[in-house]
Amino acid sequence: MNTADDRPAPHVTSDLGRRVAARRTQLGLSREEVAERAGSAPGFIAYVEERVPTPGFEFLVRLANALETNVQDLTGYRADLAPGGGHAGHRARMEEIGEAECWELLDGHGVGRVAVEGGDGMAVFPVNYRVVDGEIVFMTAVDSTLARASASGAEVAFEEDRLDEAFSQGWSVLLVGPVRTVSDETSVQRITDAGRPEPWAGEGRDTMVTLSPRRVTGRRIRVPGAPGTSNGAADQA
Repeated sequence: MNTADDRPAPHVTSDLGRRVAARRTQLGLSREEVAERAGSAPGFIAYVEERVPTPGFEFLVRLANALETNVQDLTGYRADLAPGGGHAGHRARMEEIGEAECWELLDGHGVGRVAVEGGDGMAVFPVNYRVVDGEIVFMTAVDSTLARASASGAEVAFEEDRLDEAFSQGWSVLLVGPVRTVSDETSVQRITDAGRPEPWAGEGRDTMVTLSPRRVTGRRIRVPGAPGTSNGAADQA
């Protein structure tokens, strides 16, 4: 049975440390066992997991071998590749997310995806958005597919997610409902005062659109032992 010393550090401060702690936990190894395999000391393994280390490449190779992985995966070298290509987490589980937490995860602003029916069938567009008074607000071009959909009050789907590729976990929030164009000065000013979204795509997107969701759902994938999993240590006892 694992001891408290073997549990992942609650406040890991580097991606390398998080990956080392998670991989060690996944293999069921203690720090002492990893240190013996890597020709190091348990205290230094703890330092790597809990601080912001700058180990040399030779040690990284030994550490990767000790954890039965490779330096590229251990250091996140492949982090800029399309997400989701890694292996599923050990004993991963799916959880439903309540509506209140879905709104909290959206965090008021960010980049999401809107799926809408267009002239050529379904299309998906990334949008910078804001949450204002329980609605999703984004800007689009006046002649865009999204603008035409909002002019007719069409129903769309909006999705945002977060993935932690290092630990094969994350969440996804889905909103479904009609969109409409905001044109009256009072509503435009109210949304502008709250902070209207600024599209990354640049100028020319001056049509304000709101999504009023009739359905808000979310799902989360948790991996026992990964950071942010409160009962991970208990699951491994």
